[in-house]
Amino acid sequence: MKFDASLPPVSLKDVPAIAKAAEEIGFDALWTSETQHDPFLPCALIAEHTRKLNFGTAIAVSFARSPATLAYTAWDLAAQSNGRFILGLGTQVKAHIERRFGMQWPESVTGKLREQIQVIRALWDTWQNGTKFNFRGEYYKLTLMPPFFTPPPLHSSASPISAGDWENGRGLIPIYIAGVNTGLAKLAGELCDGFHVHPFNSPRYLRDVILPSIAEGADKVKRIEKNVIISVTAFAATSAEEENFARTQIAFYASTPSYRSVMDFYGWGGIAEKLSAQAAKGEWMEMSTLITDEMLNEFCLVTSPEKLAEELKARYKGIADRLALYTPFVPGERDEFWKRIVSEINLE
Repeated sequence: MKFDASLPPVSLKDVPAIAKAAEEIGFDALWTSETQHDPFLPCALIAEHTRKLNFGTAIAVSFARSPATLAYTAWDLAAQSNGRFILGLGTQVKAHIERRFGMQWPESVTGKLREQIQVIRALWDTWQNGTKFNFRGEYYKLTLMPPFFTPPPLHSSASPISAGDWENGRGLIPIYIAGVNTGLAKLAGELCDGFHVHPFNSPRYLRDVILPSIAEGADKVKRIEKNVIISVTAFAATSAEEENFARTQIAFYASTPSYRSVMDFYGWGGIAEKLSAQAAKGEWMEMSTLITDEMLNEFCLVTSPEKLAEELKARYKGIADRLALYTPFVPGERDEFWKRIVSEINLE
């Protein structure tokens, strides 16, 4: 199990120091997100100011972008970092795509995301191997890639990438997708290198719903589901303040209609409906009172700082290949806390 860090929502000028500190402490990867800032711009700074630290987007909103734009950006970041970049994509939800990004929500979420990934890999195949670019699908028909717009190949010490490798999701740049429900989990098993587990998760939901769905998608195309890296971001609380924060965030996620399946899994659909109604009224402060201790302990590990690493490993054993806390990494705040977790989780 590899232990990663999450970049806090900071200005670009603060990224180099955070990246250097994350590498020094021993995190395996540093993930950026698309909330208050663009997720790709910090990646260029992480690549520049580190030497071994892996990094990637968790996530970049795919439906807000052209697959060609995503392909170019990922290619440049992989080249700059000598292959340390991971492209993490998420669909977001309909309201945000339509009302925040001004884009059209697709009839088939998995269908469009599948094509985006296929276009990205087709472009990479063209740039790396000189394969003729000719993609024709339901959402995208792209056939033009003149030499003037073709970046140079990525240099890799690995053996050449065959056409079968590209078709089966093995290329120079890993692609992870994020999701809550079974459709995107199946797509990850079918097509992707990894799956970003949404923070609104529990070990039971992952074992009973998500992992079997990934296996089903992999079986569809005769892949081995263990080839899909499971990257988990987990809620953890080691103080009353952190417990209150976790309740607030869990209530926010549980109020989202497209995440209702998680609450339904536990028989808490009625609570989710009440949370959605409160969110529609803007009653954000009142929502956390509906999150009971039972709910909190399903979605959040409540423990002491001294036991956190040990209990995280036990909680996600057999589930997570990569693990990060929902709490972002801020240098100078709890450095010894982070060092202890990194060393204990990395200790075999």
